[in-house]
Amino acid sequence: MQLAAIVISLVTTVIGTALAARAVAHIFKVVTVGQPDPTRFGNPGGRLKTLAVEFFGHTRMNQWGIVGIAHWFVAIGFFSLVATLVTAFGQLFDPEFALPVIGHWTPFEVFTELIGLLTTLGIATLIVIRLLSLPSRAGRKSRFAGSIAWQAFYVEYTILGIGLCILVLRGLEGALLGVEHYEAAYVVSYPLVAAFRGLSAGTLENLIYLFAMLKISISFAWAITIGVNPSMGVAWHRFLAFFNIYFKREEGGGVALGALRPMTSGGQPIDFEDPAEDAVFGVSQVEHFAWKGILDFSTCTECGRCQSQCPAWNTGKPLSPKLLIMSLREHAYAKAPYLLAGGGKDMEGNEQATAEQLKDVPAAALAEAERPLIGTAEENGVIDPDVLWSCTTCGACVEQCPVDIEHIDHIVDMRRYQVMIESSFPTEAGTMLKNLENKGNPWGMATKARLDWVKELKKETGIEVPVIGEDIDPAEVEYLYWVGCAGALEDRAKKTTKAFAELLHTAGVQFAILGKEESCTGDSARRLGNEFLFQMLGAQNVETLNAALEDAPKKRIVATCPHCFNTIANEYPQLGGHFEVIHHTQLLQHLIDEGKLLPVNPVEGLITYHDPCYLGRHNKVYTPPREIMDKVPGLRQQEMHRHKERGFCCGAGGARMWMEERIGKRINTERVDEALSLNPDIVSTACPFCLVMLSDSVNGKKNEGAAKEHLKVVDVAQLLLESVKAQPEPEPEPVEA
Repeated sequence: MQLAAIVISLVTTVIGTALAARAVAHIFKVVTVGQPDPTRFGNPGGRLKTLAVEFFGHTRMNQWGIVGIAHWFVAIGFFSLVATLVTAFGQLFDPEFALPVIGHWTPFEVFTELIGLLTTLGIATLIVIRLLSLPSRAGRKSRFAGSIAWQAFYVEYTILGIGLCILVLRGLEGALLGVEHYEAAYVVSYPLVAAFRGLSAGTLENLIYLFAMLKISISFAWAITIGVNPSMGVAWHRFLAFFNIYFKREEGGGVALGALRPMTSGGQPIDFEDPAEDAVFGVSQVEHFAWKGILDFSTCTECGRCQSQCPAWNTGKPLSPKLLIMSLREHAYAKAPYLLAGGGKDMEGNEQATAEQLKDVPAAALAEAERPLIGTAEENGVIDPDVLWSCTTCGACVEQCPVDIEHIDHIVDMRRYQVMIESSFPTEAGTMLKNLENKGNPWGMATKARLDWVKELKKETGIEVPVIGEDIDPAEVEYLYWVGCAGALEDRAKKTTKAFAELLHTAGVQFAILGKEESCTGDSARRLGNEFLFQMLGAQNVETLNAALEDAPKKRIVATCPHCFNTIANEYPQLGGHFEVIHHTQLLQHLIDEGKLLPVNPVEGLITYHDPCYLGRHNKVYTPPREIMDKVPGLRQQEMHRHKERGFCCGAGGARMWMEERIGKRINTERVDEALSLNPDIVSTACPFCLVMLSDSVNGKKNEGAAKEHLKVVDVAQLLLESVKAQPEPEPEPVEA
């Protein structure tokens, strides 16, 4: 028995180690075919701290309750129980073997017992959760839909088998050592010690040989399996996740939300005024992704958290962030032999490698190299165009990913090539781009129309809104109010604009606007993929803002549109524009706290608040709108099931505001259905895009008789104004003579 156990264990170990080492080298080669990215190496101390916090704290995983706790024990157990593997090797030769120094140290034995039990219970919990959520039962609603099931179950049952072997070996060890009663060292395994106590020493030794062999063989059979499957993300993530988290985009530890990354070629930002002749615009081949992108694809564990939160997937669209990343991973590894042999095509599609270089490349890899990255099923594309254009860039996938995959950056990089090189994008978005280029706003309205709301406000209230540099000196301005295209030109959004301006006037805040000098920030153009147009609009706006605020004591800007807020605050610094930017709900909350705005008039009704993605997830502003509503007398707040970090998109982000939804259920309808389930009187938000999308759906529901006629969709600023504004005195009734 002992000889057989030694031979089987050592053979399995040698083969497993060799194959796993070969796979590590292959993964490194595949990842490094990506483009350079020098931004990933700054602040090593901060990156190490982030890695430690995310791993030991399981910060993202623990948002999922029992799943996070179970996974924590599995993750910790996987690495900490390596000592038991070393012990198992020793037991092949001496059944009473223990690690030198610590082997019989009680704290170490207690730790081994507890972590062995908790790892086993943890993986058993995860197996049950997976079995209860099988795609065959739950269909599209299962977050495991599309995941490679056999790989996941293989990994889970491997860990379960190892955990059980550890506990059985502890029981056999105790029985062989003659343990007669409960003691700390066998706090978990003592029942097994008692069960084995009656066996002879020879039998116990043979069982130790057997279970030590099983533990080693299971461990290295797993190494063999992942060694021949280098794209097996569900297994490799336990190693690659450390690197993926360390090299995440935000060296301070934040998720890859807010600003988009500048468009780069060869790892350097493209100078759009004088681009290099060999500059690559966007991503049209998998090797055009930065190496971190390919590391992202390799690290995906197929857990489906991104998929479960994606508004596109939840409304019947073909986009699943998980399946998109998996498709890119499988494509990258299938194409790798061709790329590693020197294969590659220039922008005209000409092969750059010689026939000699490609002569040993497998036919399957050559065929994979011919696939278009973006293309329909008929074109044998890797990513279908409907998948690419379904994304609202809401950030739910990035927020939830436990290994810090940067889905939005990759999607926008692929869009950039489609828009700027192929001119291939949904036709209705073309009108928006043309209007931005010619008129500076997506509706194509005349520039002078930006001041119509100012005239309306003066007519309605007598309040005059000054234009900076014309009606007021910049030195007197506390805040420059960035109105935004929607706030100035869209009728429903204009109500928010006027309400906010009236509130600022009431609070005595010195503010001004740019008026006709204001132009679109370029948010929709950038997220659609037209980086050139964004750069043009952004540079123009930065120049305008710098000139307008040159003499202002502080370059403070307030915006009612979260998309404008995000662009000016987070993306204009890439263009040399550094401003202090806040959202209107943040300023209003501050004014209430200072006592400059006093909500006194009751606004009766049940209210539910919709978190705008670009205010919430992208910029972590969740509290101010809720605190404002808390201060309004009469309002009763109730949260929708999906709110704050897990808030559900309205469907307008990522330039989807300007594209028709032709597939599945409308995202705004899904969101309104969730709101209506609470039977509210008011649906509030803090974004003009959300206001439009939710209003459209609510009006449709009213026409169908599915919503109360008095249900209204309003911005938080409108609610506050209603409560702050003095009610007109009732006219006295005439006294009869």
